[in-house]
Amino acid sequence: MPTDKRELAALLGGLCLFFSTIEYLIPKPVPYIRLGLANIPILLGLDLLPVGYIFLITAVKVIGQGLLNGTFASYVFLFSLSGSIASTCVMILAHRIGRNAISLLGVSILGALASNAVQILLSIQFIFGSNARIIAPVFLGFGTASGIAMGIFALVFVRRSKWYQAIHAKFSNRPV
Repeated sequence: MPTDKRELAALLGGLCLFFSTIEYLIPKPVPYIRLGLANIPILLGLDLLPVGYIFLITAVKVIGQGLLNGTFASYVFLFSLSGSIASTCVMILAHRIGRNAISLLGVSILGALASNAVQILLSIQFIFGSNARIIAPVFLGFGTASGIAMGIFALVFVRRSKWYQAIHAKFSNRPV
């Protein structure tokens, strides 16, 4: 059980790396599309940690994925970094502003769409030109589906996990 926010951030960052590893092992039907398993710890941390720690967890996730996948020195890493920063910003804003109106499901979907939108824009601008618009509907559709799946998982975990409820009681002033 973490005793302070730094330990909790380290634990959630480690979970991001673990989920990245699991995701790396899952075959991808379409290149560049991921499930977003490593976003689950970020979703879980939104209610528990200050913004700076959430961005630290995001950095651990992106750097770890880049090292694990061998993309650290490529444009794929920059796309991942840009999408993850956009996603994290949108998830933090949606969670903080829409605290009583937007569930983790909605936050997850918004984060996935923000990540996909930024990556599509980067693809159009720097790699594939206007041809990238062809894959945009598939990319956004898959992003929405994965955002739904990760959001549902996070919601169920928050409601059913005794571990999370104990962590939440320790680090948050808000009811689960």
